Amino acid sequence: MEYLQLRDRLGDYFRLMRLDKPIGILLLLWPTLWGVWLSADGRPEWSVFVVFCLGTVLMRSAGCVINDYADRDFDRHVERTRDRPLTAGRVASREALFLFALLSLAAFVLVLALGRALVIWLSLPALLLAASYPFTKRFLAIPQAYLGIAFGFGIPMAYAAHQDGVPLLAWVLLLANVFWAVAYDTEYAMVDRDDDLKIGIRTSAITFGRFDVLAVMICYAATLVLLAGVGIQAGMGRIYFAALLLAAGIMGWHWTLIRGRERMACFKAFLNNNYVGLAVFVGIILDYRFAHH
Repeated sequence: MEYLQLRDRLGDYFRLMRLDKPIGILLLLWPTLWGVWLSADGRPEWSVFVVFCLGTVLMRSAGCVINDYADRDFDRHVERTRDRPLTAGRVASREALFLFALLSLAAFVLVLALGRALVIWLSLPALLLAASYPFTKRFLAIPQAYLGIAFGFGIPMAYAAHQDGVPLLAWVLLLANVFWAVAYDTEYAMVDRDDDLKIGIRTSAITFGRFDVLAVMICYAATLVLLAGVGIQAGMGRIYFAALLLAAGIMGWHWTLIRGRERMACFKAFLNNNYVGLAVFVGIILDYRFAHH
């Protein structure tokens, strides 16, 4: 009996950190890896690569925990979230806060082990962004933009790790991620729009209203334009821009999914954004491998 109770408790912690749903980790990992490769001209230090990959998993897990803590009273009114461990009472609030602190500390230890002063300093606003995002849904009209900054802050940190500075190019790449995050998280918010309207949470899907589909496509277009600008400035070649065309094709397919505003179709579009991030990342790798000498 004790074994079964321990197994169930660990399972609740596992679900609280969303480790059973790796898509969120990948959406955070792709822009981080863009930054890791571009900041190193295609030859990243493996210590930086490992630290940023592990740090992404830890901070995404910490972000999910604090998100569920912040939304614990709202989630019970939303069909998709009412059975989450914290909302359902299987994990106590103090346990969630302790787990958040533990995960954040582990990520900070990784940064300390890397030994780059600027990265250590940048980890502080990164933690603040991750911890505060869930609360922005109370007052920001488009909290997804804040999410994009939080999800993409590994980009300036990667440049700091490799170049001991954060050039303008890094911030442009971060801005591209902000537009991408607004696009895919609006698709996600379209799934819960009716529930969010009832409980008073603000989301981009509510703010954009009947222009939600148009707003998503405009954000996708802005993402591509900014990524193209980054590619030109970084001296990327045809393979990279071919990858952007592939990403554009995936985004166009998403329009066919979300234009009817059906819940499951919008959720499918959200899930398939991983292919957008993957396409860009593979394009970066292949371009450095075959187009740079």
